[in-house]
Amino acid sequence: MISEQDLKIKQLFFEKKYSELIFFIESEIENKSGKILNILATSRLSREQNKETFQLAISELRQAYLKEKKTQIGLEALKNLINATASFYDYLNYQDVKEDFFSECISMYNEAEIDFGYNRDLITAIIRVFKRSNNLDKALYYYNKLFENKDLTLKLLCSWLFLNNYKKNWTQKDYFNYSKLLESHTPKYPEEKLVKIKHKNNNKIHLGLLSSDIRGKHSITYFLKTILSNYNKEKFEISLYLTNKFEDEDTFFFKKLVSKSFNISTKSDEEAINLIRDDSPNIIIDLMGVTSNNRITLFKNRLAPIQISWLGYCNTTGLNQMDFIIADPNLIYIEEKNFFSEKIIFLPNIWNCHSGFVIDRIESSAPYLNNKYITFGSFNNFNKISEQTVMVWSHILKNVSGSKLILKSSFRVQLIKLKQLFKKNGVAESVFFMEPKKNHKDHLNLYNQIDIALDTFPWNGVTTTFEAIWMGVPVLTMKGFNFNSRCGESINKNLGINELIAENEKEYIFKAIDLASNKEKLLYFRNLIFNNALSSPLFNQNKFSGDFYNSLERIYRKIL
Repeated sequence: MISEQDLKIKQLFFEKKYSELIFFIESEIENKSGKILNILATSRLSREQNKETFQLAISELRQAYLKEKKTQIGLEALKNLINATASFYDYLNYQDVKEDFFSECISMYNEAEIDFGYNRDLITAIIRVFKRSNNLDKALYYYNKLFENKDLTLKLLCSWLFLNNYKKNWTQKDYFNYSKLLESHTPKYPEEKLVKIKHKNNNKIHLGLLSSDIRGKHSITYFLKTILSNYNKEKFEISLYLTNKFEDEDTFFFKKLVSKSFNISTKSDEEAINLIRDDSPNIIIDLMGVTSNNRITLFKNRLAPIQISWLGYCNTTGLNQMDFIIADPNLIYIEEKNFFSEKIIFLPNIWNCHSGFVIDRIESSAPYLNNKYITFGSFNNFNKISEQTVMVWSHILKNVSGSKLILKSSFRVQLIKLKQLFKKNGVAESVFFMEPKKNHKDHLNLYNQIDIALDTFPWNGVTTTFEAIWMGVPVLTMKGFNFNSRCGESINKNLGINELIAENEKEYIFKAIDLASNKEKLLYFRNLIFNNALSSPLFNQNKFSGDFYNSLERIYRKIL
């Protein structure tokens, strides 16, 4: 028989009255069971998330697991403990994190795997830890376990596909073949339950844009601003479909640039499909692909006569219902068209264009003039820095006397693995890891400390490369084998600096050493980049917007 105490706890939790529930448990229950500790910790994190809350909740979840190791309650507590520990990492500075920060979670997971065997939720949790540990090989090992057990949900499948973009051993053909799994994992709703798509031939082309990332100065907003600040309102009307629950000043800014906006974050798939179909866009662009809090299911069920993938994801979605993907001739070769489920829209110059920043653009002198040594830098996601990347960068550092390497990532990962790799290659003392900057101006000013930016491979930087060039810093990149590994090549070609595109790792090393050693050449490139960047296709917003909307109009007239 359930006690009154248990009934009250259950009711308060169900009604999401977390503050009241926490107060009740803390004041009324002295000897807390593992079950109660799990509920208490979960309630804390549901109410608010900060450093102190995470510390307290993690302590309670640890106690809950240790009390109930061999039971389902213990299993649930461990899953919550691992997820909480992974999320807690966002609230810590690098110097606050011990080298064994995730070791307890991994040890407990290994113990539970012996006790409970295969468990999808537990595997999903530990994958988050390995992503945070910069151990993508281990994360992919566990994704493959889910795949082998035919236990990949749509969300997990999207994450698995996304993660394989970091790896060089997946060719574009491999990626395309596995992306087709989205067809079978994405639900298709009965058409009789959905609003009919209206094939309207309007005076204006109605364009829809769907994203969860139009907020918080997300990287896509700098490219989206280009097309939304420069379009012919006599020819186009635009609707935004927002899937982010929380809106901020950036969201409000973009909403003012369009005709209509709808927040569909709380709507079910069927409700969202019907709302968008009822709004009747002629063309809709997905700005997420398999990234972020994507709503790929909506596109499987078709929202508009023409569906396009652009900007947020640089690879095929695998969906037959995604009609087009926007690229440029540097990114996808003609003979590779068959490895995309979408038809390719080739923009004439570059596939996107940065809107720049609202700060004074001042040319800074090369740091080596004061430092008397060369400073390399990369501000890309640390998960893009593979073991091979470390080896190449280490070779460069060893051959450029006194040189330094500054690394910074917006996605926080445990540094122990990267530090060990640089130490193994004998250059640890030359590498400096920077905390993410909260102020965007401070982030940009950090480029003033860099002589030469080093692009990651096989997954190139995009936003960080545009940032470096805007600040006048040359970026050395390497040719790749598919869309996301050729972004750096396209950017440098459109900047008119082919000399900073390496054919392979050997040439990448040679070009980095040569540029660092030839100070006149380095100063020439820095000056050239600063003076020419804004007039190049990288930042020429009017030219890009014209090409972008002309392409949409041609498709619209041809199909409709």
